[in-house]
Amino acid sequence: MATKGLHYTPLGTDGTDHAYRQRIAAQYQISALNKSRLKYCIFFHYLLFFAMLGKLSSDILDRLDIFILEIEELSIPQPLWWEYAWCISLLLSFLCLAAIKRNRVKPMNQYIAGLVVFGFIPLLYAFVYYFKDVLIYLTAEDEEDLENVQFWQGYPYGLLWYAFILLALQVHVFSIYFAWNLLQAWKSKGPKKTDD
Repeated sequence: MATKGLHYTPLGTDGTDHAYRQRIAAQYQISALNKSRLKYCIFFHYLLFFAMLGKLSSDILDRLDIFILEIEELSIPQPLWWEYAWCISLLLSFLCLAAIKRNRVKPMNQYIAGLVVFGFIPLLYAFVYYFKDVLIYLTAEDEEDLENVQFWQGYPYGLLWYAFILLALQVHVFSIYFAWNLLQAWKSKGPKKTDD
């Protein structure tokens, strides 16, 4: 064994060669970190999608002529176009995951563009659409002021949507930020990945 007898340490293995050892390049560290963070964002996007799917379930079941008494008793308001448009943004996550797997620049650019179109624009529309109801609810001084505000299960409907919008915006902003960081890391490796 090496611990018995006379010790001989070859030159360069005593720890003084640390300055010459290989290190992981910064772009690979950035890429690994942002891939992990982007996957978390996609996971939270899935959670928000299932919440939206629960809201849309009444309308979907009505279109399929399926009657479930418990869902009908909830009196869920009819969905607007932006709710279905926002659901399309979930499909973009598959494009993103494929881009992450192979470090592809073009699908990641498509993911970012699609997230702006199907993620941010519907949420911006909803923000503007419910703004009046939320403003009236927050500034109301008595019950008469709340007559024009829509309520669901005792809660102001617009304020519930604002909570969803706030969470969805955070997920989308972080997703785009991490995707952008990945693009910068992948492009710094050379021109090979930009051709895809």
